[in-house]
Amino acid sequence: MSAPRSAPDTPVQVVPLLEARGLSVGYGATPVVRELDLKVMPGEVVALLGSNGAGKTTTLLGLAGELAPSRGEVLLGGTRLDGSLHSRSRQGLGYVTEERSVIFSLSVYDNLRLGRGDIDMAFELFPELKPLRRRRAGTLSGGEQQILTFARALSRRPRVLIADELSLGLAPLVVRRLVGAIRDVAATGVGVLLVEQQVQTALRASERAYVLKRGQVVLTGASPDLLNQIDDIERSYIAD
Repeated sequence: MSAPRSAPDTPVQVVPLLEARGLSVGYGATPVVRELDLKVMPGEVVALLGSNGAGKTTTLLGLAGELAPSRGEVLLGGTRLDGSLHSRSRQGLGYVTEERSVIFSLSVYDNLRLGRGDIDMAFELFPELKPLRRRRAGTLSGGEQQILTFARALSRRPRVLIADELSLGLAPLVVRRLVGAIRDVAATGVGVLLVEQQVQTALRASERAYVLKRGQVVLTGASPDLLNQIDDIERSYIAD
């Protein structure tokens, strides 16, 4: 009697953690970003690149619910997202803006407590904050304030983190620290969408990248491949 044949392996369909489908969004009747398709998979860091005015921040505001789309949709884990940023954050979307979102008059500890996340986790991710926990956030350096902003966002255990202009005004050492934390969090299955003006930093930190020009995706691919074409990409798409 012959042994029964085993059933062929069925490929597992992995659902994107964050997805934009045909997303058009802007500030008036004319959209700034048009017909955007974008995906972030579990455990993946994806970079969104482009010159100033290309639509990067507008894209993030549309994904976060701060701007209502004129067309298309945003999905988190396959479920359509509607409503405000506050509503989306409860569903697992974390958003770090280019401005350091700390309350200057409160201590580091109280800033973390206000975020209603896991404070122990925040100090575990960023142990350099622990000796500063009683200091007012307004007395911290710019780099320390941005680390605090990231710590508060990550302490809420988001499923997806979107971050705008990671390196803006920061020393290279702080940027490397934040990139390392993003990579560590992605290794736990969190998806990350990163907007970054420093193209090489973004491509080295990510698996894939999208390049925006005048509100539309003009190039996408694996980050190592794009890094090999960086001169052409900067000349053709990133230069103001």
